[in-house]
Amino acid sequence: MEAVAKLRNVPTSPRKMRLVAGLVRGKSVTRALGLLKFEANSGAEKIEKLLLSALANWQQKNEDERIEDANLYIKEIFVDEGRQLKRLRPAPQGRGHRIRKRSNHVTIIIDSKVEAIGSRQGLKDAASKLETTPDTAAPAAEEAPKKTRRSTKKADTQNAADATE
Repeated sequence: MEAVAKLRNVPTSPRKMRLVAGLVRGKSVTRALGLLKFEANSGAEKIEKLLLSALANWQQKNEDERIEDANLYIKEIFVDEGRQLKRLRPAPQGRGHRIRKRSNHVTIIIDSKVEAIGSRQGLKDAASKLETTPDTAAPAAEEAPKKTRRSTKKADTQNAADATE
C-alpha cells in the first residue's frame, strides 16, 4: 500500500531541490532519513520533513502493520516548478534587471517492497531456513581448493626448481 505526501511552494529553485531528491530516489526509508539528516543542502531538511509526513500517512492507512516490518522504500520522488515571483533590481544607466524568485513543488510516494517468489533474495531466505545435513556437508569438504590465476615469483621459482630435478 503506497502513501503520498506533497510539499508545495517551497522557496528554492527546482534545480537545487532535484539534487537532493536524486540522492534518496529508490532508497529505503531508513537509509534516506539517515542521508538527509547529514546532508548540507538546505533542501534536505524540507525533504526529510516531507518523508516523515509520508511515513505518517502510510501508518495512517496501515494501522495494523509495523513500520519496521514493512520494508518501505521511496517509490517515486519528483520536483516540479512552482510559481515565479518576478522582481526588478536597479541596474546601471537607468535600466532594470529582472530577478526571478523561483519555487517548487515536491511529491514523494513511498511503498512497501515485496520480494518476488523467484527472486534471488527469496531464494537466499529459503536456503537459510533449510538445515544442512552431514551428508550434504561432506562433499564440500572433499573438494580441493581452487588455484588462483596469479602466482608469486617465489612459487614460480620453486616450480621451476622442482621441474629440473
